[in-house]
Amino acid sequence: MTSILFIVFLPLLAAIVAGFSNKTFGAVLPKIVTTGALFVSAVLSWTVFLPYLSGGEATVTPVLDWIHSGDMRIDWALRVDALTAVMLVVITSVSALVHLYSWGYMDEDPDQPRFFAYLSLFTFAMLMLVTADNLVQMFFGWEGVGLASYLLIGFWFRKPSANAAAIKAFVVNRVGDLGFMLGIFGTYLVFHTISIPEILRLAPGMAGSTIGFVGYRIDTMTLLCLLLFLGAMGKSAQLGLHTWLPDAMEGPTPVSALIHAATMVTAGVFMVCRLSPMFETSPFALHVVMTIGAATCLFAATVGLVQTDIKRVIAYSTCSQLGYMFFAAGCGAYGAAMFHLFTHAFFKALLFLGAGSVIHAMHHEQDMRYYGGLRKHIPLTFWGMMMGTLAITGVGLPAVFGNPVAFGFAGFHSKDAIIEGAWAAGQHGASIVGIIVALLTSFYSWRLMFLTFWGKPRWEQSEHIQHALHDAHGHGHDDHGHDHAHAHADHGHGPAAHSDGTGGYHPHESPFPMLIPLILLSVGAVLAGFVFHGYFIEPSAGEAYWHGAIAFNEHLMHAMHEVPLGVKLSASVAMLLGLLGAYIFYIRSPEAPGRLAATYRPIYLFLLNKWYFDELYNLLFVKPAFALGRFFWHRGDEKTINRLGPDGAAWVVERSARVAGRVQSGYVYTYAFVMLLGLTGAVTWAINIWATSK
Repeated sequence: MTSILFIVFLPLLAAIVAGFSNKTFGAVLPKIVTTGALFVSAVLSWTVFLPYLSGGEATVTPVLDWIHSGDMRIDWALRVDALTAVMLVVITSVSALVHLYSWGYMDEDPDQPRFFAYLSLFTFAMLMLVTADNLVQMFFGWEGVGLASYLLIGFWFRKPSANAAAIKAFVVNRVGDLGFMLGIFGTYLVFHTISIPEILRLAPGMAGSTIGFVGYRIDTMTLLCLLLFLGAMGKSAQLGLHTWLPDAMEGPTPVSALIHAATMVTAGVFMVCRLSPMFETSPFALHVVMTIGAATCLFAATVGLVQTDIKRVIAYSTCSQLGYMFFAAGCGAYGAAMFHLFTHAFFKALLFLGAGSVIHAMHHEQDMRYYGGLRKHIPLTFWGMMMGTLAITGVGLPAVFGNPVAFGFAGFHSKDAIIEGAWAAGQHGASIVGIIVALLTSFYSWRLMFLTFWGKPRWEQSEHIQHALHDAHGHGHDDHGHDHAHAHADHGHGPAAHSDGTGGYHPHESPFPMLIPLILLSVGAVLAGFVFHGYFIEPSAGEAYWHGAIAFNEHLMHAMHEVPLGVKLSASVAMLLGLLGAYIFYIRSPEAPGRLAATYRPIYLFLLNKWYFDELYNLLFVKPAFALGRFFWHRGDEKTINRLGPDGAAWVVERSARVAGRVQSGYVYTYAFVMLLGLTGAVTWAINIWATSK
């Protein structure tokens, strides 16, 4: 399939052209080349994906010989099956729209060539990951995504917080990647191959075997799966290794959409589904995946309830939705996990890009407490975010009470499938967590909408708006060193100092390149779930579509449709309760959030500070690491190595020179006296040698 070569390598070629063009050709050429390449890749990806809907065999396209060492042979080849086809569509479609969106959002940035080169490099690395035919090739893409994310998160390197966020993402992911590497090493040790199809073929035969690890005998497949899952935890920001994800908001908003919607954070979910036959051999590993996923799902949703930065609310939403995907995989519903990954890409990219449009309209103010009443000023952005909110909260009509066909927005089909799949698998606790999180998701999503688009304007309280009014040329982007932190607590809308609350500022709709992606993604948020649900999760159609690409449990998919009526209705009821709660708190009684936060301040601060994970890690890891570094720096390097090494040698030379300098008096009789002493010593030594020889 020559098309797969174009899909994968066009973004790389575009990145090279954009990167090396630098500023010589201006910003137009890099934008045209990279955006054009991504749209071509996206169109080709859809031509690859659609035929798989009627079933199809996996294809492998050789690229080159790579590593030959002893018995280990690693060839570079691009594998395409139903699972890869889904990821190709998701990655290239969202990336192409993000490129186009960036034409408007990054229009006044002086470093556009570098930005577009990084975006395309990021996309290439992700495409290498999902088309990998072996684990080493997958690891190449895995690390490439990590590098590109570091470059993009820290794109505005003059901003200290962006640098810190980039380093944090890089370091936290290295922790997970250590587990991934050990998993790859262990897999090669056990199976004597790193070919993914061969490993999956041999995996069932290793069920029940044990292997030595740190002095203990451990179930082989459990150990390998947990090590591999540790890598997935880092890349997909699961509880414990999640702390980098919210800080990634320091990057430009298009970067946030690309990382959170379609690429880096979905890599872990893809990897678990790709290796699902391995995970099926270890019930304990699956239980760990389910537990971590459910815990992440709940944790991130609770934190999202109180965040005031519009991008951070959506970021914690991403973390929560990834938890849904993992606990679906942990229940054996891999089709439902991939279905939610697919629908999530559309509505999450839509929400992030919509948030960027709001930030653009509000002169880069990101605090929702300084919004209000925007739906009349930026109507296209409003309706785009409305479609995304309806999708993520799961608005739809279940197939009950005589309704023959369920119909709803994208998240309705995929999220309900996860909740029902968990219940059908006997994991009632995970299903209940999913229902609770559906309520919390609805609350914080509608809270975002109400604070942003309804109520009275509160713009005049924003420092960014005041800056806009006083500086006609102050149109830098939201990430150029601005500090969006605000010291006061979330007290709802807050009082307006003037009658209209606008302070004379008039928000503006985004330029057309930013609105086209919102319109196209809105179509996906509305239709993706209804159109494609049969291929992902229906028993017969799903079996034909996946065709062995994942461990598709047809019995579980049948059982999913037989769950009790209460389970079928639970997510929709939770969505309505969350909507009602947000309406009461932020429309009917906007002073209520402030009173509630004051009454339960310890709980509020606990959630606002993200369960104090950052503070805990700072205490346990960061401070000891810095203390150890300072010790080795001052005691080891400066006072030991340098003192006894180069500094000591320099000191000896200096002192010797001073002593020699004192001998050099400049008087002839002094030199004659020294020569006489030397001559006397030499004669004495010669006579002594002669006498001894006699």
